[in-house]
Amino acid sequence: MSTVETQYCYRHPDRETGLSCSECGRPICADCATFAPVGIRCPDHAGVRQAPTTRLKPPPVRRAPGVALATGSAPITKALIAINLVIYLIGASQGGGLSDPGSSINRPGSLYRHMVLFGPFVPHGGWYRLVTSMFLHENLLHIGFNMYALWVIGRIVEQYLGTTRYIGLYFVSGLAGSAGALLQTPITPVLGASGAIFGVLGAMMVLEWQVTGRLAGQAAALVAINLVLSFVIPGISWGGHVGGLIGGVLVMLAYAHWSDRGRARYGQLGLGGILGLVAVGVGSVAIAYFRTRGYA
Repeated sequence: MSTVETQYCYRHPDRETGLSCSECGRPICADCATFAPVGIRCPDHAGVRQAPTTRLKPPPVRRAPGVALATGSAPITKALIAINLVIYLIGASQGGGLSDPGSSINRPGSLYRHMVLFGPFVPHGGWYRLVTSMFLHENLLHIGFNMYALWVIGRIVEQYLGTTRYIGLYFVSGLAGSAGALLQTPITPVLGASGAIFGVLGAMMVLEWQVTGRLAGQAAALVAINLVLSFVIPGISWGGHVGGLIGGVLVMLAYAHWSDRGRARYGQLGLGGILGLVAVGVGSVAIAYFRTRGYA
């Protein structure tokens, strides 16, 4: 156990919170939080005026480790980006250089060949590919777009959820994305972090809905735009995107702790969250199994 000072909303001193404004750093509750492209904003920095309230300093309390929220940093998002970049460089050294590391898929012994998602390999000891394929990218445009999206979206969601729940969301969404990709094209090699990122985007959409009460917000618009691009641009695994999105939404709903006022509270990873992660993860693996078991 570790001792951490609990934060209270500076406008509602009776409300414990794990969120903070990315502009001024002051703690804010879910009702005061506003989504912005650069992070979470308090009413003073989001253009919303409210009557001032008396700020009280609550006594420090003990909180279990691993559940700290909204510290202003996003270590897991940074680590995921770093891992993706390292694997990209390894692939580039084994394939066609920085511009085309994906070509190493066809080279025996290459890292990409052993990590790519390919339906016929999955039921023959290649189940790990459902996860490893999340860290592969075809070219500079592919990894550049995905890592930028993960940086912009992932930081916000990680600050809401904290380390444990964010890791669970990312990897289970990635599993759902892999299952969706196999449903669409089981005999086409698939790679990329897009499924997991769509899951994070789906989680952001649920969070925005809970905070604002509107489903058609900024996150929903991003989902719609990216889904359209998924179907319009050739060579994109739209099945992976849709699967990851569905997985992220389901996980986020499982994380929710409903208050009497009907708003979702996101605290520690409770039994409902654990069961949600297990259900989506096992369901994704089951879908992958039944889709690929007939391939040699």
